[in-house]
Amino acid sequence: MARSDAILERLLTLHPKVIDLSLDRVWRLLEALGHPERALPPVIHVAGTNGKGSTIAFIRAMLEAAGKRVHVYTSPHLVRFHERVVLGGPGGGAAIPEDELCALLEECERANDGHAITYFEITTAAAFLAFARHPADYLLLEVGLGGRLDATNVVDHPRATVITPVDYDHQQFLGDTLPAIAGEKAGIMRAGVPCIVGPQPPEALEAMETAAARLSAPLLVSGQDWQVFEQHGRLVYQDTAGLLDLPLPRLPGRFQLDNAGAAIATLRAIDEPAVQEAQIAKGLATARWPARFDRLTGGPLPELLPPGAELWLDGGHNPSAARVLAAAMGELEERVPRPLVLVWGLLTTKDAAGYLGAFRGLARKIVALTIPGEENAVPAADLAAIAQEEGFEAETAETLEEALALAGQTAGDGEGEPPRVLICGSLYLAGHVLAAQAPVA
Repeated sequence: MARSDAILERLLTLHPKVIDLSLDRVWRLLEALGHPERALPPVIHVAGTNGKGSTIAFIRAMLEAAGKRVHVYTSPHLVRFHERVVLGGPGGGAAIPEDELCALLEECERANDGHAITYFEITTAAAFLAFARHPADYLLLEVGLGGRLDATNVVDHPRATVITPVDYDHQQFLGDTLPAIAGEKAGIMRAGVPCIVGPQPPEALEAMETAAARLSAPLLVSGQDWQVFEQHGRLVYQDTAGLLDLPLPRLPGRFQLDNAGAAIATLRAIDEPAVQEAQIAKGLATARWPARFDRLTGGPLPELLPPGAELWLDGGHNPSAARVLAAAMGELEERVPRPLVLVWGLLTTKDAAGYLGAFRGLARKIVALTIPGEENAVPAADLAAIAQEEGFEAETAETLEEALALAGQTAGDGEGEPPRVLICGSLYLAGHVLAAQAPVA
């Protein structure tokens, strides 16, 4: 076990709850640390239900293509905590080094002095210390949960805020209606600061418009102030400043056009002169965001499938993410038909039937798997029962390797086409998959 892992385990014990939305504890700790949140580089703050990480990946790639140093804060991590804190540097950013992370976590632990504080709050404070002490041109800051009471929401005057598509998720914390959830996300808006809004359900957009009007925060809304679409194999972006004819994003899936559009709208809103059409095009071509509609072509796991089979990985975990993912898989099916098999794991806090419903008529079989090492994972037998109730053929597996072996046994009708296997349902399962692909020393 790395030293940072031991420290992080200790920090988990500082509060009886994993999630307890409030800003009081983080404000207290930041004051004890000398207010590092006041010394951050210009912040682009991103909230939303789905698409936050991909949008940040596009913004980062475009800024780095322009030679900018970009800090990035995202969560959760896939394999190692260090992924959450990326320190910008010449030529691109890198995850925070182990020794520095340990020193920062221990500094925050001492400053906290035994007070109750959640894991996310104290680790966010440590990230702010890192970002404040390393010069950079921008900080891309992802909300952990919600927005209004999230530990990241302590920045008084960001350069821009972004709200990606909003849908139902974490209702126990954010509310049971889309206007309530959207209102929590809109809590990151600031007076006079442009807020770029991705595609939204009408009732969610109305709540955001109400919040923006109350704050006098200018909105730039998808479909109204900017639009993005595919035409003749190109990405076309248009706003009041003109039209851009760009290559399609490297990240696959039609939904990535909306995320790329939000990134472009953000950079045009902050009027960063170094980011022109060439830098935007390079960012589209180079942006990476693992475990989001991600095809795995190397490493040990694809070798467990029969020759010609495809292996895909996605960490989306709510029904709206499943609908977007199913649409993307459906597009693949139209181009190259193959039997689709889901290797599926989920946490107990998620809507299992709602997630799986998106794949009705598309998935041939479900292989249910208990997410390894997660005490809140739904047992494989329960997932298989839910799948069968929803009309799917389903079986269980004890391990990821066994699940892939079972998935590989599925072939198409008549021709015996090798399957298209999608591992999905949880970022925690995705992290387990990526660790198995490339074990961390």
